[in-house]
Amino acid sequence: MHSVTILVLDDVVPFDMAAPMQTFEWTRLPDGRSPYRVRLCAETPEVRTDGLALRIDRGLEALETADTIIVPGRNEESGPPSERVLAALRRAAGAGTRIASVCVGAFVLAEAGLLDGLRATTHWIAAGELARRYPLIEVQPDVLYVDNGQILTSAGAAAGLDMCLHMIRRDLGSAVAAHAARMCVVPLEREGGQAQFIVNEHPPVPRGSDLEPLLEWIEDNLADEITLGAMAARSGMSERTFSRRFREQTGTTPLQWLLRARVRRAQYLLENGDHSVERIARQAGFGSPTAFRERFRRVVGTTPYAYRAAFHGKPAAVVEQS
Repeated sequence: MHSVTILVLDDVVPFDMAAPMQTFEWTRLPDGRSPYRVRLCAETPEVRTDGLALRIDRGLEALETADTIIVPGRNEESGPPSERVLAALRRAAGAGTRIASVCVGAFVLAEAGLLDGLRATTHWIAAGELARRYPLIEVQPDVLYVDNGQILTSAGAAAGLDMCLHMIRRDLGSAVAAHAARMCVVPLEREGGQAQFIVNEHPPVPRGSDLEPLLEWIEDNLADEITLGAMAARSGMSERTFSRRFREQTGTTPLQWLLRARVRRAQYLLENGDHSVERIARQAGFGSPTAFRERFRRVVGTTPYAYRAAFHGKPAAVVEQS
């Protein structure tokens, strides 16, 4: 049996720990046998988190015999892991053990130096901090998980399920992974990446900026044709001066800001209405449905249809049981 050991540290996020535990435990071979043995280990016999006290009967020595190690995320206020934990992870990596992190568990792997020179991901809200603290890592905030072979990282908690199913498929094939996905009541593969869950805020504009009236006007007129010349004229500047001033104050170009605003408007319309994609393309100011679909996929990471299916405000179907 393949041994999966989940490293439980103080302030562990319970879902990050439980999701991979259940996913691997529910996996079955065609003959009904369990291919994985799942164990928990910790640095100390008792782990505390969010009002819970967990008793763990295996210490860090369990990492030495693991075939796969899962490192769940920890709460935001957690300090760095101890040197004992980091050394144990380094030894496991040196022995060729597969190591994967869920959500902000990537920070533990990064602190151990296991992500240096590799691509990695984490929850989108923490991706910038991961890149800032560990500049040797190529952080990819838009994906659900990254597989470097021996080292894997996943985005938010639910993306940990995607990563676990991916590992099961790597180990045992698509049929076994598909059965595990059905047991978890999730798709084997989700369309799009983490980008579809990111709140795409506009670049901040300093309060009192002379661009504020213009940006409000753009938001009010997204369905109309808006050219660089029109924006510059409304600001009383030449196009060259306007473009330079705009980048200085927002960190992006007028065209990129406009396109992002249109995608945001389209997201809102997809979430809250039932109009066709063609009509939404016009309402958001895109020249054609094709241009809309291409830009939407580039920014959000999925199609308008898939986005609507995932985020439309209508409640999901509910089956009432007597």
